[in-house]
This record gives sequence, C-alpha cells and structure tokens, in this order.
Amino acid sequence: MVWVLGVVVLLLMMIPLTAIVLDSEVGRALARRLGSGEEHGEGEERLKQLEKEVQYLGESVQSLQEESRFIRALLEKPKEQEALPPGDE
Repeated sequence: MVWVLGVVVLLLMMIPLTAIVLDSEVGRALARRLGSGEEHGEGEERLKQLEKEVQYLGESVQSLQEESRFIRALLEKPKEQEALPPGDE
C-alpha cells in the first residue's frame, strides 16, 4: 500500500514539472518541430529558394564591392587642374 502512495505522490509531482517544461522555450521549440507538418518535398523546395536568395545576395554584395572600389579609386586619384579651353568670342 505504501508503494501505491509513493507512485501517486510521484505522479502528482510530475504534473507541475511537466507543465513547466512544456511551457518553457524548450517545450515550445519541441512542439514546433514535432508539429510542423512539413513534408520532405516542401523542405527541399524551401532549401532551393533559400539557396537562390543566398546566391542573389552574394552577387549583390560583390557588385557593391566593385562599385565601392571604383568610387574609392576615383576619390584617391589626385585631381589634375586642367586649364579651361579658350572660349569662342
């Protein structure tokens, strides 16, 4: 009879502990992962889209770097004072 009481007390103590764990960030993350319902094909399609976006962003960054180098070269280049061409009068 004592072991039954021990099991009941243990179960009663597990209820609040389970609620605390499930209500935590870890529990929410686990629920999102288990309940995502995303199939294998959907994940591959999403991965392809992300790869395309990363490639586009990489190309954009490369273009900006080239533009930055060009502007820096223009700014660092010493200005030569050119004489104005004679006007027609």
